[in-house]
Amino acid sequence: MKVTLDLEQLLSEGEITESEYEKLANLAAKSTGSLAFNILIGFGVIAVSGAALALLPAATTAIVIGLSILVAGVILLHSDLEQWRVLSNICILIGALMTGGGIVAELKVNLLSTLLVTTIFAVASLFARSTLLAVLATLMLSVSIGVRSGYLHASYFLVIREPTLTIVLFSVLAIGLYQLSKILPAEYERIALASARASVFLVNLGFWVGSLWGERFDTREFIIADTVFALLWALALLASAIWSWRHNNRWVMNTVSTFGGIHFYTQWFEHLGTSPVTVLVAGLLTLGFAIWLRELNAKMKEDSQLP
Repeated sequence: MKVTLDLEQLLSEGEITESEYEKLANLAAKSTGSLAFNILIGFGVIAVSGAALALLPAATTAIVIGLSILVAGVILLHSDLEQWRVLSNICILIGALMTGGGIVAELKVNLLSTLLVTTIFAVASLFARSTLLAVLATLMLSVSIGVRSGYLHASYFLVIREPTLTIVLFSVLAIGLYQLSKILPAEYERIALASARASVFLVNLGFWVGSLWGERFDTREFIIADTVFALLWALALLASAIWSWRHNNRWVMNTVSTFGGIHFYTQWFEHLGTSPVTVLVAGLLTLGFAIWLRELNAKMKEDSQLP
């Protein structure tokens, strides 16, 4: 467990003695030096890997180098050398990303490559205790069912070809991982929760796209109308808000509130259009909602501190 302390303030307030201040300052200096050394070597690993890939620019090169770095990171992580923990995590992250990128470049974006990369990211996240890799594994899983994003000049794109499948798959995943997190050790609990939270975002994005365009066949015929998605999304947000209030889960409450605002704006301007009046009223309603949400957060935080 890492704790951040202001030693100067603690000393001035008399909370620690001069000798304790010197001891803690020396320990902090050692820790800072070790961290800097780990990061410096990490940059060296990145530079050497990049140079090797530039000399042999091929997908297989990325896979071989990535796997080598990944294995080295795992071995270093389990060597019980605490001073190398940061470097081992850097190696695992770099190795997993290089391996995943090489696989996608070699096999192209298809079901096999995305599931393979998802598995690599998920396993690496467990070894490295990395929430970042857990989230990346969740996002890669979404790619396997057609979720895409893109960027052009001053424009961003989100593509969800199967909104219903996205909603169902990641709802099940989010609920399953949340329940699993309750019985996992703390170091794995946060990994499961990170993936569950990423799944919640994908569920809401599925509802968002569905509420705009509905679910269609390739023939452009509707399977589920956009109004059905809009109604179900509102009900899901309401149910999630009630659950988060009862369980005093501020993250879920704030996420639900954010997507509730997105849902409101989407439907408001889709049906009423944009005009000075509609923009003014929407803005006033949002300001009122923001003030209410702030008070709600304060109340939930206060309740969480009660014995």
